[in-house]
Amino acid sequence: QQHGSVYWKKGSAEILKNASSELPLHHTLKDCFSVGNSPIWMDSSTASQCSSLEKAVGGAQHLANITGSRAYERFTGNQIAKIYSQNPEVYMQTERISLVSSFAASLFLGAYAPIDYSDGSGMNLLEICEKVWSGSCLDACAPGLAEKLGCPVPSHSVLGPISSYYIKRYGFSPDCKIVAFTGDNPASLAGMRLQEGDIAISLGTSDTLFLWIQEPTPALEGHILCNPVDSQAYMALLCFKNGSLMRERIRDDCASGSWDEFSKALTSTVAGNNGNLGFYFDVMEITPEAVGIHRFNRDNQKVVSDFPKEVEIRALIEGQFMAKRIHAEKLGYKVSKCDEKA
Repeated sequence: QQHGSVYWKKGSAEILKNASSELPLHHTLKDCFSVGNSPIWMDSSTASQCSSLEKAVGGAQHLANITGSRAYERFTGNQIAKIYSQNPEVYMQTERISLVSSFAASLFLGAYAPIDYSDGSGMNLLEICEKVWSGSCLDACAPGLAEKLGCPVPSHSVLGPISSYYIKRYGFSPDCKIVAFTGDNPASLAGMRLQEGDIAISLGTSDTLFLWIQEPTPALEGHILCNPVDSQAYMALLCFKNGSLMRERIRDDCASGSWDEFSKALTSTVAGNNGNLGFYFDVMEITPEAVGIHRFNRDNQKVVSDFPKEVEIRALIEGQFMAKRIHAEKLGYKVSKCDEKA
């Protein structure tokens, strides 16, 4: 997944290159890592590093303009900065830093695989327009970082033939080529074959929205990543923490815990909900930073009491999807009008 990182100890490149096909790979590589417990996307312990990075480049919005996102605790640049500040000797022992994606590609390649543009743009380190590491961001995180990261490459780059380890041990064809690996979110855009103007939403514990855009407008909310399919295009990503858990809570309160009843209530009301609108945040939301239940009637007056159950259900669904559209448009997504004849 995106934002996980792996730290190769000095000398590991030779060990990886010369791995014996007689041994399981994990036996060969067991002493190759300078950091035993690698940070992953759930690590939110780098608040001070995020603050330092934003300050170093002139503020949160300027960092977003450079890298596509303001500083986020789970992003790799800030994770590296924490490792360097707390364990400088470990950092100095590190020969190469991989993302989870480029680490997996390295195992197949038998050499350090480069980081691809798409996954690299989720690190707070890559200039998303120029497709090169940002010198000011690298300097703010740790010394000599460019060398440890290697040069980024387009996500569709052919990196080379598969390692002889797999040919000898598992019978892979010598003609098998390794293409750059990428993260789960860019891979979802590619796998769903999204094109410009398309939008996809993953409805999970947190809702994730991703889309193809041509002209990015980085903001303090959401992320702009390099597009894995077209290196001249971009993908926008928005994460909403109050996703399925919020819908399940309203289902339990208003539909006796039944999705069938929830669906019936939703279809019994009209689109637009007669002007009644709600924004529902049981926990502090990511996009936007807000919490609480906020209901408004058709006269734009804030309503404290609950809506009728069927109105509450539609207000929840419409409010969630209107918010997704509003924030997507802020990042550069253009909603086209449907052809009336279609």
